[in-house]
Amino acid sequence: MSAFLPFTRPSIDEETINDVANVLRSGWITSGPKVKAFEAELSSYFGGRPVRVVNSATGGQEIALRLIDLQPGDEVITTPMTWVSTTNVVLNTGGKLVLVDVDPLTRNIDLDLVEAAITPRTKAIIPIDLAGLPVDRDRLYAIANKHGLRVIEDAAQAQGATWKGQKIGSFGDLCSISFHANKNMTTTEGGALVMNNEAEAALFEKWRLQGVTRFPDGSMDVDLLGGKFNMTDVAAAIGLGQLKQLDGFNFKRKELAKAYFRLLDPELGLELPPANFEDSNWHMFQPLLPLAEMEISRGEFIAQMKEKGIGIGVHYPVLHLFSYYRNLGYTEGMYPHAEHIGAATITLPLFPAMEIADVERVCKALSEVIRAARPL
Repeated sequence: MSAFLPFTRPSIDEETINDVANVLRSGWITSGPKVKAFEAELSSYFGGRPVRVVNSATGGQEIALRLIDLQPGDEVITTPMTWVSTTNVVLNTGGKLVLVDVDPLTRNIDLDLVEAAITPRTKAIIPIDLAGLPVDRDRLYAIANKHGLRVIEDAAQAQGATWKGQKIGSFGDLCSISFHANKNMTTTEGGALVMNNEAEAALFEKWRLQGVTRFPDGSMDVDLLGGKFNMTDVAAAIGLGQLKQLDGFNFKRKELAKAYFRLLDPELGLELPPANFEDSNWHMFQPLLPLAEMEISRGEFIAQMKEKGIGIGVHYPVLHLFSYYRNLGYTEGMYPHAEHIGAATITLPLFPAMEIADVERVCKALSEVIRAARPL
């Protein structure tokens, strides 16, 4: 039997592994010169904009909400089709969460609904670039500028994605990036925030590490209640190695995604993602199962694929139906497009070390399971 094929796996080369070993040997393993170097390289990648790294994108988004001076009761508009960290940080920082449905084709936030949801209390919009497909930046910023709103781009999955030839993060307002282990580039855990100016970056640094300001004479001061979000030099060393390879990783992902479109049997009844090879970085390939035509659940489908040696992910169940959010008053039927996607979505294996033969294997197994699950 072939080796198990996970839905994702990072690619760490020997040069990067050696760089990590050198950091460990150096005696300086927490935030230090590698973090500074990584931030500088990221800034260059994003067109010279200030970038600061953190130990998670969640931490970066929390600080972003602090930077825009979110006050209790200020409204933040986003979508239930995202990882729950997006909304958790809004609530944890005292914001009022306003959810709107997604566009059924792009699966990204419906910008018509965003504009309709704006009130005098609205402070910000958090759009999510689901699976690395960018939200329409022209329309997004037209809405934000018209209403005087801040934007915190949740580009956690969009490393290297573009909008009309410009890298996501190289323009716009605040932009949050993730370097989690399943992302297109990784630091094992980590994230970054791209900002507008050095004043924001300096304030970010305070929020990142306990609100501390250090002075040349060794003294220090604390003038805000910061947290502990700093990245280590160990993680930054991995990030430096990964950033060099990001464009190559994304090219390979696109080739694999094209193979899925070519090899998946159209008679299976799958709803495929948009075939966008201009802007998307193809972080994930996510068809929707034809569950109404199948006699098994998604969970049973995943189990049967695992028996065939293939890992399947789910990104994501809609977050407003989690227990915590149900207790806030959210119920089924409020966001029908997101709920349909969340109930039927599967994430097929897609990572740079895969070959076309792996895609063929996935498509063959998927076809066998779905055909066997259809009533006679």
